[in-house]
Amino acid sequence: MTLSSRQFAQALQVMPGGVSSPVRSFKGVGGTPRVIARGAGAELIDVDGLRYIDYIGSWGAAIAGHAHGHVVEAVERAVRDGLSFGTTTAGEAELAQRIIDRVPGVEMVRLVNSGTEAVMSAVRLARGATGRSKVIKFEGGYHGHSDALLVRAGSGVATLALPDSQGVPASAIADTLVARYNDPAAVEALFDQHPGAIAAVVVEPVAGNMGVVAPQPGFLQTLRETTHRRGALLIFDEVMTGFRVSRGGASALLGVVPDIWVFGKIIGGGLPIGAYAASRRLMKLIAPAGPIYQAGTFSGNPISVAGGLSTLDLLDDAAYLRLESLSERLHRGLADALREIDTTGFVSRVGSMLTVFLGIQHAQNYDDVRAGSPDEFGRWFHGLLDRGVHLPPGAFESWFVSLAHDESMIDRTIAAARESLLELRTTATSAQPASLPASARRCTSPQLQGPRL
Repeated sequence: MTLSSRQFAQALQVMPGGVSSPVRSFKGVGGTPRVIARGAGAELIDVDGLRYIDYIGSWGAAIAGHAHGHVVEAVERAVRDGLSFGTTTAGEAELAQRIIDRVPGVEMVRLVNSGTEAVMSAVRLARGATGRSKVIKFEGGYHGHSDALLVRAGSGVATLALPDSQGVPASAIADTLVARYNDPAAVEALFDQHPGAIAAVVVEPVAGNMGVVAPQPGFLQTLRETTHRRGALLIFDEVMTGFRVSRGGASALLGVVPDIWVFGKIIGGGLPIGAYAASRRLMKLIAPAGPIYQAGTFSGNPISVAGGLSTLDLLDDAAYLRLESLSERLHRGLADALREIDTTGFVSRVGSMLTVFLGIQHAQNYDDVRAGSPDEFGRWFHGLLDRGVHLPPGAFESWFVSLAHDESMIDRTIAAARESLLELRTTATSAQPASLPASARRCTSPQLQGPRL
């Protein structure tokens, strides 16, 4: 038994499922999670000293890679000055200004502690501003674990095949309406069914929590027009896409300006943070400037702010060109591997976010995605893990490329993916039980297996 498996067995005794967040478990792919000791650049190193090329990237936050010198130095300086003060610091306003400078339409920002908290607060702002109560979200969209939005959700909810969540009372979701992603007619129908009652439409402008699903041409523009005409607000959940798919996030990339933005992940550089932002008119409704209350002891804490500012320092035009080049190389290589091995599947990518869907050839919505082959993905996942490549452990997740990846790592990943696909093909025609995870076998490609430290 490896040290990693022993430590995870101990974690199972003291934490539900042995994890602090369900998406970290291997329930969707089988086997046992690797216990990670540290990260370095684009690699994870587990407690047994094995290295893995990392495409989790702290679920998108680690766009500069792990332990980047500039980010670590900035955080260390902030730590030496004190961890948290519960009062105003200069860094908060500086980070808010950086967001304003990057995102056309944003005029004011409120920093909070997580993406979940930011979306919850954005919805409260929309309800307070409109005097309405109902909110439209989309199947497969994950906007954190607040009660009102944990309906037909993606990410871990989809991976674990949960029918939403126990513990969420019917009253909490009574004002939540659900539409199909990329289906503007469904949104229009909900407005017809609930005239004058819908406060907001909340959407991932690029879906990332059912795997990467791009908006169809005209979809977001139609949402913009519909919400404006119906007196509702449009909320873009850019916790994942913000400052990743472009310098100004998805709204800048796609040319659609919402009423309210939600950010997270990258603006903390790997530390806990969230933010919501809007026009000055809307944001002045937030206490203490206005009557809509929202507060947090650790909101805008100087450590997370330092991580975010130092990360944004690195994200210049050259950085986005590098991310696009690396991601396109990975996309092309994976697509070629699927075609060469005659595997049903396709690669979906927007910027440095991508997903390989197995068992389907297109995806525009949650139903399309769920028609894929999560069991096949689980076996493929373990084949890659055996070869030193760590994907997110779920078929409904986005992979993330960082500035720390290089062409050699991308090419090793493509080679590992091709070998694992061939292994899947062989396994499918052999007597080996399909339930046996590939990680139960030893790696046969030492050049792709990370060395012990």
